[in-house]
Amino acid sequence: MTTLSLGLQHVRVVALAVTDMARATKFYGETLGLAPAYEHGIMLGYGLGPNILMLKDDWYGTPTAEPNPRITLACDYAPDTAAFLQARGVTIADAVVAIEEGFYIGSFLDSEGNKLWFCSPLQRQENQPE
Repeated sequence: MTTLSLGLQHVRVVALAVTDMARATKFYGETLGLAPAYEHGIMLGYGLGPNILMLKDDWYGTPTAEPNPRITLACDYAPDTAAFLQARGVTIADAVVAIEEGFYIGSFLDSEGNKLWFCSPLQRQENQPE
């Protein structure tokens, strides 16, 4: 697997706003037939290959026909990625924090003000060649 020098690997999670979690869960799980995606025993959403489609009903966004996904990029080790971004003058919007699901997560702003999230397992992962 080829990675950038800041450790970014691939899109890991796309989050969509929902207003009725039960209805959305039925749609994605039953209507579309997507399998639940679990990390550390916690259901995060639905699997799409190596990616997760996460449903968010407690979010700032609301469902819309206009594109509205939250994108989370997998990285080798989020604290190092944050340091690399900061060294390049990139604005860190949300400092890296450890979450109970076993991940570090943080976010940065792109040149246009779009927020991109990045995450890694709590323990440093070495790049594994494909």
